[in-house]
Amino acid sequence: MLFSHPATFTDLYELTMAQGYYLSNRQTETATFDYFFRRAPFDGGYVLFAGLSDFLEMLKEYHFKEDELNYLKEKGFKDSFIDYLRDFKFTGSIYSVKEGEIIFPNEPVLRVEGSILETQVIETLLLNTLNFESLIATKSARIRQVAGNKTVVDFGLRRSQGFGGIQASKAAVIGGLNGTSNVFAGLLYDLEISGTMAHSWIQSFDDELTAFRTYAQHYPDSCVLLVDTYDTLKSGVPNAIEIAKELSKNGHQLVGIRLDSGDLAYFSKKARKMLDEAGFTEVKIAVSNQLDEHLIKSLEEQNAPIDLFGVGTRLITAYDNPALDGVYKLSEINGNPTLKISENVEKITLPAAKKITRYYNKDGTFNCDGISLVNEPTPDQIQHPYFPTKKTEVGSLSSEELLEEVVRKGEVIISIPSATESAAYAAKQITRLNAEHKRFDNPHVYKVGISKPLANLRDRIINERSKNG
Repeated sequence: MLFSHPATFTDLYELTMAQGYYLSNRQTETATFDYFFRRAPFDGGYVLFAGLSDFLEMLKEYHFKEDELNYLKEKGFKDSFIDYLRDFKFTGSIYSVKEGEIIFPNEPVLRVEGSILETQVIETLLLNTLNFESLIATKSARIRQVAGNKTVVDFGLRRSQGFGGIQASKAAVIGGLNGTSNVFAGLLYDLEISGTMAHSWIQSFDDELTAFRTYAQHYPDSCVLLVDTYDTLKSGVPNAIEIAKELSKNGHQLVGIRLDSGDLAYFSKKARKMLDEAGFTEVKIAVSNQLDEHLIKSLEEQNAPIDLFGVGTRLITAYDNPALDGVYKLSEINGNPTLKISENVEKITLPAAKKITRYYNKDGTFNCDGISLVNEPTPDQIQHPYFPTKKTEVGSLSSEELLEEVVRKGEVIISIPSATESAAYAAKQITRLNAEHKRFDNPHVYKVGISKPLANLRDRIINERSKNG
């Protein structure tokens, strides 16, 4: 269990609105909310959906404890509402795409149905979890894209935003990383954990060779030596080679060396040559130091002989795009479709309960997605959300609906996937996304259209609101 108090992991206005619904005797009115994002991060073309498993685990424990109720009472919430919360439990339904799915802007990838009070009060927890984990998983997927089959490990805990580093390490693995240095995340989510040594270990000894030798004595079968504390090529790599010889004489093998500073392409090439000439072709080279997808791409283009990448700050903080703009919008109240109107046409939301249909090319790759009313037949034609004359015929394509019911009457009805399971699904789905949508520079916009009945409903509601002022 990630958090022991999920019910108060929220914004105050969620609770003030909830009390307002209760005091107005509206707590049993029904509502439908959609979760979606408007713009892909990192100037990319997609998002890798993550966070669902953690959200569902927290939802199972979503209730107000006595200490929380006492706190809310101190903050001015009324006794009658406090009594209501004492027995509160989410009893609605949730429909979602799978964790690890590839999703695109403005698609309602998760739908919550229930009473207006319960669907409102879980908003912050839902947004916090899905937005953050999806952001980090997407960054991780981009890193995996350029690293190919090479090992990539998350080293970012020390630079993460507090305990968010726990979820970030999990999301990084869902996105494609092989493991993490984060021991707690490894324990909580059954992730592979990995680590070497810090410069302080080497500095704590009188000389570098003694530091290496002592470490190798303690870890003869998992020894990776950090070679850039003093002078990478004049002492670090030569001393590592000496340790490799000593390990070999005793029936062991040096696993690798790590570079953490300087020109990584240059030093890795020089180190590789030195290791090979000494007969240690099997010793791996690991690198770290402010790595991201762009620097790894550059290293790969320079044919740097690197076997393992340790990514930290720029992954775990998503430093170049530190938030996903996922939102949670009301689409139905008491069975009546509703929407948010904006002067910016791209911010006008879609009304009613909806589904997403994914259409596939003959080779199994993604062709486009269609959004339609939940009770509609699978559309044979979709249109641009804002330019209705732009239409796409999809009737001849194979298709499937992406949303599945994951919570029914408050109970989780699916087997919540592990990080490993979600990572495997994500890896498969990414291979089905065509290259033009994955490129870093000006990715081709993936086509997401809406059905004609949905477009007509939206336009009718907008016209009615305009007439009524």
